[in-house]
Amino acid sequence: MIQNFFSSWHLFYQSYLAGWLISFLLSMVGVLVVARDQIFIGAAVSQASTLGIALTMWAASAIPVNQFPWFHSDAMLSVMAVIFSVMAASLTGRGEQTGKESHEAITGWVFLVSASLSILIVSHSPLGLEEIHRLLSSSIIGATVADVWVFSILTVLTSSLLILLYRKILLFALDPSMAMAIGMKIRVWNLVTSAWLGLSIGLSIRASGMLYTFGCLVLPALVAKNLCREVRYMFLVAPMVAVGTGVIGFLLANYYDYPPGQMTVALFCLQLIMVWVFRRRQ
Repeated sequence: MIQNFFSSWHLFYQSYLAGWLISFLLSMVGVLVVARDQIFIGAAVSQASTLGIALTMWAASAIPVNQFPWFHSDAMLSVMAVIFSVMAASLTGRGEQTGKESHEAITGWVFLVSASLSILIVSHSPLGLEEIHRLLSSSIIGATVADVWVFSILTVLTSSLLILLYRKILLFALDPSMAMAIGMKIRVWNLVTSAWLGLSIGLSIRASGMLYTFGCLVLPALVAKNLCREVRYMFLVAPMVAVGTGVIGFLLANYYDYPPGQMTVALFCLQLIMVWVFRRRQ
């Protein structure tokens, strides 16, 4: 099995490295999402990112390639994916109600409107519909060297921020009222964390698809939550679970010829069932 995996390394090493880096990055961000009990936000933001891609492809179909070639590039799709995911994260990541609607209602609305419109917009474009289906089904194969560099930088930045601002991040996640009492600007923290969540998800969607992105965001953190008694240890356990499972998932997927993203998410789900059973028996 391992020999077969290494024999495919020269063909797919960009996909393997990008997939593991995405899992490491999103598992750290996911600890905050799980600690704040905002799991469904990840799904809503992921779907909003897909809507941004669909709108860009629809607009590009009406713009001549020779006049605005940059509008038809993959970079433009990535930029719009990030913009829409940041907007959705900022809208759904607020701690307070928006008008008369609850936080959960806004999150559900963002998910549903994004899911429906992303399909409707490209329904008459075979190429666009194929791209949206690819994003929804998740395919890590096809990642580039640029993706590896981007996620390497994001992973280093996220790790550094967690180390430098560890106590404030922990207080913000667990007790916003106390954080506000000691002078932390909760609105600013909400805005920054939402923007970082949107940036991470928006870029990950383009490289790995919705299923793998959402799975890496919440499942390793949920596994860590059931294994750790304190949130601070989750920041160590969740990335270990994410990368370790990612390596095993990619090995199994390569050997048995399965999609690596789906295989890894299935293993995450299996691990979560195992820790649930373990905790019930204690």
